Amino acid sequence: MTNAQARDFSLDDELEETDEWPEDDEFVSGYADEDPEDDPTTGAMDLAERHQLRRVAGLRTELEDITEVEYRQLRLERVVLVGVWTEGTVKDAENSMAELALLAETAGSEVLEAIYQRRQSPDPATYIGRGKVEGLAEIVAATGADTVICDGELAPGQLRNLEDRVKVKVVDRTALILDIFAQHAKSREGQAQVELAQLQYMKQRLRGWGGNLSRQAGGRVSGGEGIGGRGPGETKIETDRRRINDKIAKLRRELKHMKGTRDTKRADRKRRQVPSVAIAGYTNAGKSSLLNRLTDAGVLVEDALFATLDPTTRRTTTADGRVYTMSDTVGFVRHLPHQLIEAFRSTLEEVADADLILHVVDGSHPDPEGQLSAVRAVLADVDAADVPELVVINKADAADPLVLARLRQHEPHSVVVSAKTGAGIAEALAVVESELPRPGVEFHALLPYERGDLVNRLHQHGEIDSMEHTADGTVVRGRANADLAGELASYAV
Repeated sequence: MTNAQARDFSLDDELEETDEWPEDDEFVSGYADEDPEDDPTTGAMDLAERHQLRRVAGLRTELEDITEVEYRQLRLERVVLVGVWTEGTVKDAENSMAELALLAETAGSEVLEAIYQRRQSPDPATYIGRGKVEGLAEIVAATGADTVICDGELAPGQLRNLEDRVKVKVVDRTALILDIFAQHAKSREGQAQVELAQLQYMKQRLRGWGGNLSRQAGGRVSGGEGIGGRGPGETKIETDRRRINDKIAKLRRELKHMKGTRDTKRADRKRRQVPSVAIAGYTNAGKSSLLNRLTDAGVLVEDALFATLDPTTRRTTTADGRVYTMSDTVGFVRHLPHQLIEAFRSTLEEVADADLILHVVDGSHPDPEGQLSAVRAVLADVDAADVPELVVINKADAADPLVLARLRQHEPHSVVVSAKTGAGIAEALAVVESELPRPGVEFHALLPYERGDLVNRLHQHGEIDSMEHTADGTVVRGRANADLAGELASYAV
């Protein structure tokens, strides 16, 4: 097999350290040898809760004959990864496959082998070349794999043809990411968003073995539909599709109601003219660790892809006392499924409505520039491309200094930090505070001492240049927003 036809490689080297689940303290911000409870950048409570129950590779009992009645063997799905390399360098293809392996492990799988093929475009029938499908079937049989994961979104026909050839379950990258989201979503809104995305994906891929989905749903077909389910020749697949559409409509109504609550809170912040900062970036770049370091938020941190799905907003203050909010958001990834972008659109609106985006990138990643471009593509999809952006290059303690220098050259408006050690955090905060929207109306007022509430609001939402306490009251000079300046007009000097 020549390089032009196909290139194979094994991830055995990468997987040697991940054959068994690491201890809990190895999941904190990507750094080992720490106690999560002592680390201010991790939500120890949520992390412990997530790790209370997990599947473990390699644990087997004496029972090998698995039946529907009795199942004692706890085991991971054993998967083979398959990719098609259509553009870019060999290094790009290997990085993409390594990321797919991390996604598979995050979903709870054991990666046995990874192969990819060089083609101008994926095969419209079988994704990889038809001749290579036979080789894939041999690898599946030799390794004992029970699942094949493809590095791309496959059409329903491609999935069906591959399953018929390799005789095991085939899933694509989209289904894999949706599965991870389903495992990690914790809030009611997050779970509804993930379920909506899964149903939209599933609706186009309904299939059945033999012809059972083409039968009409009269009598006892389809679990005893009977009266009310027969219809004018409605088939089983049509019944299932109708039920999925009904469920999608219900979820959209629920999410619309939840969006109303989120919009109300956002409108209240706008009415009070509270500036907002959104933390965005590639998955596992350290966004939650940075939020914890900047605001003591105490949110969940885990060295895994898509550990954070539920957005968190925290109120914080600048050095001179001005109030603003900082929000953590779901991480992005290359080829993020469009179903997820649509389902999470209400959440991602937090980014589009922000006054400043902290774009976090992992400085120790093999391809940080690829991360930056992938995130910016998603930001453009949610109409956030025009929001002012500050690039935060994280994990500086683990990054190559030459890579950091290259990133600083390509991204002049950037800061270098380490959420683990705290290096660069003070500089990042100073830049954030300097770029927050500033009040635009100047005032000079003599406030009576009984109006201490106005002085307090000036500290929180305005900028005070000078303050002097006199016998008649407090003389204040500075800048405030239009609403607050209007209240101060009656006390103008």
